[in-house]
Amino acid sequence: MSGLGRKVFTAGEVLAAADVNGYLMDQTVMVFADATARTAAIAAPSEGMASYLIDTSSFEIYNGSAWAGGGDITSVVAGTALTGGGTGGDVTLNVDLSAVTIPASQISDLTATAAELNYTDGVTSAIQTQIDNPLASFITDATTARNITAAADSGKTIQFTSGSATIVTVNGSSDLAVGARVDIIADGAGELTVAASGATIKAAEVSTTSGSFTIGAQYSAATLLCVATDEYRLIGNITAV
Repeated sequence: MSGLGRKVFTAGEVLAAADVNGYLMDQTVMVFADATARTAAIAAPSEGMASYLIDTSSFEIYNGSAWAGGGDITSVVAGTALTGGGTGGDVTLNVDLSAVTIPASQISDLTATAAELNYTDGVTSAIQTQIDNPLASFITDATTARNITAAADSGKTIQFTSGSATIVTVNGSSDLAVGARVDIIADGAGELTVAASGATIKAAEVSTTSGSFTIGAQYSAATLLCVATDEYRLIGNITAV
């Protein structure tokens, strides 16, 4: 392959068949069995020379100081949370935002814990909308019996409107979180009673796990406050039964 060595042709010079067969031509992609054969054939390569090595099936270009690979990427495959890819030409990758999840442990600029961030799992509408519309926490109940539950009543104001006697039950399965409260309004003409069942309610220095309290006359109110697991305080216009 070395033949006559390397020659730089000038403009207008006639290129004979013997020149093509004998000289190393910068203007072509030279093919060699391997890098050793290339080094033997081209003692002093010039910047821009291109060669192909058969043993590694690689295309390389001399950059002025070394033979550099022309790249060995055969395809770009979209991984997790990505779409697109390709095997040639311009390749585009798109982020699939619906598949992106960021664990709380990887968010370094927040002071919220993973548990605190997980509280948003139950949000069904815009948080700002809920803040702007606190009336969503007001409940009107015309029935004569209601079991207080964390899911339905925690943090709510319940207005009882029945004209008949009404019983509000607080039991061991209510499981209100410590610090949670329920405001109770006796707007109905019937007597409103708050009864304990498997839970402890303390009010006006009275403690009971099975007794009950009545809220004063119509339009009176009281607040049920959870102070420990299954332990409550009833604060307001109340009387132990």
